[in-house]
Amino acid sequence: MEFEIWWLLGIPLFFTLGWAAARIDIRQLISESRSLPRGYFKGLNFLLNDQPDKAIDAFIDIVRLDPEAVDLHFALGNLFRRRGETERAIRVHQNLLARPDLPTEQKTQAMYELGQDYLKAGLLDRAEETYNQLVNGPFEAQARRALLEIYQREKEWARAIEAANALQECGAGGRQKEVAQFYCEIAQDELVHTNADAALAMLDRALAADRHNVRAIILMGDVFLANGDVERAVLTWRRVEQQSVPHVALVAQRLMDGYRKLDRPQEGLNLLKNYLAEAPSIDLLEVVFKATQELEGIEAVNLLVSDELRRTPTLLGLDKLLDARLMSAPPEVRPELAVVKNLVHGYAQKLARYQCSHCGFKARQFYWHCPGCSRWETYPPRRTEELNVMN
Repeated sequence: MEFEIWWLLGIPLFFTLGWAAARIDIRQLISESRSLPRGYFKGLNFLLNDQPDKAIDAFIDIVRLDPEAVDLHFALGNLFRRRGETERAIRVHQNLLARPDLPTEQKTQAMYELGQDYLKAGLLDRAEETYNQLVNGPFEAQARRALLEIYQREKEWARAIEAANALQECGAGGRQKEVAQFYCEIAQDELVHTNADAALAMLDRALAADRHNVRAIILMGDVFLANGDVERAVLTWRRVEQQSVPHVALVAQRLMDGYRKLDRPQEGLNLLKNYLAEAPSIDLLEVVFKATQELEGIEAVNLLVSDELRRTPTLLGLDKLLDARLMSAPPEVRPELAVVKNLVHGYAQKLARYQCSHCGFKARQFYWHCPGCSRWETYPPRRTEELNVMN
């Protein structure tokens, strides 16, 4: 009981000490705020009101009056860079670096900001040189990320692999997906130059980095086909199903062409029909549609598309159904059906886009590397309308 009484007696004391400490902090804050130029608050107010142009003017006035205000130099440089005025941003950060009295910590920050300026301006050689000076300091992770971006822009895939591995080693997260894609890029270049062995070696490394990499399997089949080994190419493309069934649509035409070269087109068509039953896809349907028309006739095409439209109702599917109906329609009906077909086709083409799951960038063709946000493997292998129906 004595302990509880002393505790109660101590509460007013703790309250008094806390109140005194708060008063001291408030006085210090007021004192520091009075020492700041009025233009600082004007500039801050403009920033809060999303008026960067007026904020820049306010900060420029302060810097003229107080050239020693390092933090304001950083703020000004960053504002210039965000507005796209990279030359002015570069001058601000270069002037900071030229100051002999600048502390090491701020000099390092100024160098990092200068690298950002160079990168934004597209001066990749200067940016690379700047970031290489930062890889052994407090900005190591940021510098290595920037170097990785530079090497990707320049398509220097071997150096990009080194940068990704170094970034991973410094604890900045796994980069195996990107490394596998870089090996695929090298393999694709080797394939273009008919260096099949070198291409296969790179693809083996890609799969070692990321065993789920679908692109490596597809390219491996392309290499075997280039070497004239159609059977092995077909068997390799069939491995895509084990990696990702939806991605089978990307190799559907390759598989069908391969089976034709092997004089087993019906086997190829039956395989693709099984894939279509397992993972509906308008791209896969397109290949199966043409092969069915060629091998089984118009009635089989109509039945195929009708079944698919019932299973997955999309405007793209309706477009294919109208294609099939036009083939078997009586002559007197075809003109009206053609009008409907053209109308539906026009709208369907607007939906026939692949869309990046990260930034939303839409494209007619499938990309492994998004042109919008530069991320890898962010495109689902299905068109946007199909994804909406599935969701």
